[in-house]
Parts: sequence; structure tokens; C-alpha cells
Amino acid sequence: MSEETSTNNSAGPRRLSSGNLASTIFLKEEGLRAGWRLLIFVAFVIGIEFAVSLIVWMFGKPERGTFSISNQFLMEFTGFVAVFGAAFVMSAIEHREFGTYGLPLAGALRTDFWLGWLFGFCEISALVGGIGLFGGYHFGSLAVHGVEIARWAFLYLIFFMVVAFFEEFLFRGYALQTLAEGIGFWPAAIAVSLLFGAVHRQNPGENWIGVFGVFVVGLFWCFTVRRTGTLWFALGMHASFDFGETFLYSVPDSGTIFPGHLSNAIIQGPAWLTGGSVGPEASLIDFLLLAIFFYAFHLMFPAKKTKAAENLQTYRTL
Repeated sequence: MSEETSTNNSAGPRRLSSGNLASTIFLKEEGLRAGWRLLIFVAFVIGIEFAVSLIVWMFGKPERGTFSISNQFLMEFTGFVAVFGAAFVMSAIEHREFGTYGLPLAGALRTDFWLGWLFGFCEISALVGGIGLFGGYHFGSLAVHGVEIARWAFLYLIFFMVVAFFEEFLFRGYALQTLAEGIGFWPAAIAVSLLFGAVHRQNPGENWIGVFGVFVVGLFWCFTVRRTGTLWFALGMHASFDFGETFLYSVPDSGTIFPGHLSNAIIQGPAWLTGGSVGPEASLIDFLLLAIFFYAFHLMFPAKKTKAAENLQTYRTL
């Protein structure tokens, strides 16, 4: 998708006429204004999440106030169902195909996804490797053995795919696409990335440097949506980075230390290097890596010229 075109390339909602103050407030030529559609979407998310949560608490019986991977999975899965369910309802209301919100089935687990997976793996590996070069990281002894390695690896692959689907579609799916229609792409990208960072502030061990890191990577993932037209790259990178951080390298993930990690890793040294209680994603090295990623992605997925720009270039060469 080009830099100059809208992130929503579908026919969009049906056109409605407007002739009075109420119509002006709620409607535009194409239909209901973006802000109102976003509020309706949020209302559906809250309603569906409440309903699914009741079912989960009735039959799943998670332990209240207890952190565990099963509790965390139920929470993320509930959010996943709520967000995707709300978007399906909105696609019917807006007369749009679901894929126009960033996840077209034609791109499922194809090139962009695996390229994103590679970016995520390279980011966390270079990050931990850089910290290790300065003596801040040691792999340590294995924490799990034998078949337990495969079991935990599989569990975390599934878990972080659910997390990536939920968080990417919540912040950079329907919300980004719709808000961009109302205020423009980059103002919308900044808004959803700020919210993305603010949500992570609630994690134990998180701090404002970590929140800023989440904001920056959120902007990068918005950039990938802008250039590729879908969420598949961002989704693959998100899942891969979290899997590498939590399981392979066994370090804190946004301030949270999960059970079942691969090794008894040792991370030590100043916070600017290691990220402190947040984990490597708050390290200065990660900010440098993300700057490199912005530039590399810009070269790999250049913005397409508008027709007007192409005509101007042709005129200049005559």
C-alpha cells in the first residue's frame, strides 16, 4: 500500500445524505463518521469481552489474583475473541470485507509474516547478544530438560501467537484503520502507539523507559502496516520477539518473568544496558536497533509515488 493512499482500500460504508446539525455531527458523505464507528467498536469489544469472561470464569475456573501461564492465556484469548468478534460485527455494519482491517486471508502465514518473524528473531538475538558483549547477559544452565523443552516451546509459540493476534489487531487493526480515516494516518498511528505503551505501564516491573520503547516499536509496526497494507509482518515480528525474549533467552518481557523458560539466564549491569526490571526491550541497544529497522524497512518497502508525482517527474525529464 502506498504512503499516499488510505489504509482502507475497500468500497467502504454506503453513502448517506446529510442535511441538518445531527447529520453533520454523526455523518459524512460516506456514512457514519470514523470517531463514532470507533466508539461503537469499543462498545462491542467491552460487551463481548464481558460475555466471554463470564463463560471463562464459569467453566475455566482460573485462580483469582494468581499469575500463571494458564490464567494469562485465558485473559489474552478472551481479548482475542472480543476484538475479532467486534470487528466482524463492524464489517457487517460497514459493508466491508473483514480483511480490509489488516488481516486478509490471502496473506496468512506467507512472505510478510515470515519476514516479520525473521525481523523479530534478529532483533531479540542482536539485542541479547549486544548486552552479552558488555557482560550483561549469560545464558546460564538449562531450566527445563528433555520433552519439557518441546512442551514449553510449543506452549509459548501458541501463547505468543494469540498475544500478537490480539494486540496487533486491537491497536493496529480496526482502530488504526478507522481512526486514520478521521484524522490521518500518522496522527492515528501516534495515538494508538501511545495507548499501546500506556497499557503496558500496568505490567509489574515496567517503567517509563520501557513504555517509551513499547511506543517506538508500536510506531514501527504502524509503519509496516502503512508500507505493506496488512498486519501480517507486524504480527510475525511481535510473536517472534516475545517468544525469543521469554523462552529462548529467558529474560523479562515488559517487566514480567514467565515460568517455563529455557534457561536460568543471568542478566546484570546498568539499566541503560540491560533494561533493568523491564527487560532488554528497555535497553539503549534496542532503541538503536529499531532506528536501523525503520531505515531498513523503508529501503525494503519503498513508498510508491502518487500519479501526480509521477506526472511531475515525467514533465521534468522532457
